[in-house]
Amino acid sequence: MKINWGTGLVIGMALFMCFILYMVITMSTNKEYSHDLVTEAYYEKEMLYQNEIDAETNAVNLSSKITGSKTPEGWLLKFPEELVSSKIEGTVFLYRPSSKQLDFDFPIELSGSILLIPDERLLEGRWNITISWEYEDTSYLYKNQIVY
Repeated sequence: MKINWGTGLVIGMALFMCFILYMVITMSTNKEYSHDLVTEAYYEKEMLYQNEIDAETNAVNLSSKITGSKTPEGWLLKFPEELVSSKIEGTVFLYRPSSKQLDFDFPIELSGSILLIPDERLLEGRWNITISWEYEDTSYLYKNQIVY
């Protein structure tokens, strides 16, 4: 039996459709290809993004910036001297891109203008640090990537 070009074209299209169908089923059912979003409430968080931009702008407009450095005791964050530490209320969130289980947050408790993140809470490697605080009814936000 001879196969003409029309039959070859139909067979080729059928094989291609079977291949695509196989790939779709494999990608949707295999746990190896299952990836989570970076944050659980991605869409809700996106709606609040303008507030985040405004808070970051407020932090940039301070006369001095938050600085961080590694010490033997842990990661040392120094807040601007112009802020009265007793009026600062907020949280520090540390995000570990490689493992969701290592993420943690805690309230800001300053000693003077200094905040220490203890060494036992941090593993070596990359961390994303987000500090959000309010000072005299103004929101501030500081984001940075650190390598501990």
